[in-house]
Amino acid sequence: MIVIGLCGSSGSGKGYVCDIFKKYGVEYIDTDKVYQKIAVGGSPCVRELCNFFGDEIINSDGSLNRKMLSKRVFEGDNAAQHLKMLNRITHKYIREDVVRILSEFERSGVKAAIIDAPVLFESGFDSLCHVTVCVTAPRDLKLQRILERDKITRHKAEARIDSQLPDIRLRELCDYEIVNDGESNLDGEIIKVIRGIGIEEQ
Repeated sequence: MIVIGLCGSSGSGKGYVCDIFKKYGVEYIDTDKVYQKIAVGGSPCVRELCNFFGDEIINSDGSLNRKMLSKRVFEGDNAAQHLKMLNRITHKYIREDVVRILSEFERSGVKAAIIDAPVLFESGFDSLCHVTVCVTAPRDLKLQRILERDKITRHKAEARIDSQLPDIRLRELCDYEIVNDGESNLDGEIIKVIRGIGIEEQ
């Protein structure tokens, strides 16, 4: 099974691109959804987060207060350090689940699967992949998408983008680039990637 690492900063449209890949027979794992699943009340991941960030990131029912946690890692003088610690704690739990899902895919005969990870290289998930792809988009368009999707302030949206690797660096690191600027032929770009990797189109 060919494992494809797909990355791109917030607002680049990775999920939309993954849906198109799936049309051509490529499965995908959304690491954000994996994180949501493992970050439930009382889980080892949440307990470790609580040990570092304090009880204020936990709701009264024991679930994770994502807004408070987001505030800690994207705002304030220690934001960069907090984000690094958040990633250090969560990535090991996410990776464990991703490896399990990839094994299930392979056993079921899947020919190719994507790991959709915003911080593919920072997390070390690229080591699980045979090939890497970045999804890029103009900054203003990414901001617009985040504002419409997450209903947050422009300042918070910009802080989120600025905390991630810029598109110019992702182009250097990845084997392929898909431009999701609202005008490009995404199906055409994705078919080129599929053919370049050597995956049979379904």
